[in-house]
Amino acid sequence: MNKNIENGDLRVFATVVRKASFVAAAEELGMSPAYVSKRIGMLEAALGVRLFHRTTRRVVVSDDGEQVYARALTILSSLDSLFDEVAERQGVPRGQLRVSSSFGFGRNVVAPAIARLAAEHPALQVRLEVFDRLVDIVSEGFDLDIRIGDEIAPQLIARRLMSNHRILCAAPAYLARRGAPQTLRELETHDCLPIKERDLPFGVWRLRGEGEEGVVKVSGPLSTNHGEIALQWAVAGAGIVLRSRWDAQAYLDRGELVQVLPAYTQEANVWAVYPQRLASSAKVRVFVDFLEQHLACDNRVPTQQMPHE
Repeated sequence: MNKNIENGDLRVFATVVRKASFVAAAEELGMSPAYVSKRIGMLEAALGVRLFHRTTRRVVVSDDGEQVYARALTILSSLDSLFDEVAERQGVPRGQLRVSSSFGFGRNVVAPAIARLAAEHPALQVRLEVFDRLVDIVSEGFDLDIRIGDEIAPQLIARRLMSNHRILCAAPAYLARRGAPQTLRELETHDCLPIKERDLPFGVWRLRGEGEEGVVKVSGPLSTNHGEIALQWAVAGAGIVLRSRWDAQAYLDRGELVQVLPAYTQEANVWAVYPQRLASSAKVRVFVDFLEQHLACDNRVPTQQMPHE
């Protein structure tokens, strides 16, 4: 057995286990599949065991691989903690952060904040990925998820960054043609623009107002998984849309959209969510603090900031 094992090989190995694929691991790590296979082969030679059973269709961790994986996670976690402690003492956050968010909020709000953060903290490398689905940050290897919506698994740490609500909007042209709904139930008879949100059932709008909560099943000729597309359709007069106020406010200010049933809103606060292993991470704290300040100064977000949770 060769006792010279590189920590980088342990990270490659842990990524292959988590992704259950050499190709997917290579994509995440920014390496070629051939190089990932080479590093795994070197690790297997160093340990003197076979870590995976490989077939043409899948990669399965061996019994020895399961034991090595458990120890590798402990070693890598200790290393990450060491680097965090050093960075904390030096006052310079460093290392890589994998961050996920939704399409619209990630592109329009989180991405500009990351650009400013990178300019102020050049030793910090941030990789942002956006999705139209809710991300399992633990199994998918993310350090942070910046999400809109209050449904958060109890085993995760969640810090509320900003209060936010989704509101109903439509173009004046649509309302002139179809009339404005006067009750939630009337939404069922209108052309609505359902969006496949990360955390909500498709086409089901749950709204609160006037001392009650109502649920309506909406439909229409157009639907999408991208909020910006739905807003464009709404501005064009295609129907009624349910969007976060931060996203719709500019259209409201210009008169391109009008709020419908203004007494009813859907709570959709903005959260930073991360796993327990990063509870004391200096780089996570710096990122979350910076994003909170960025949101507080963002003119597109007119809502009042809320205290931490």
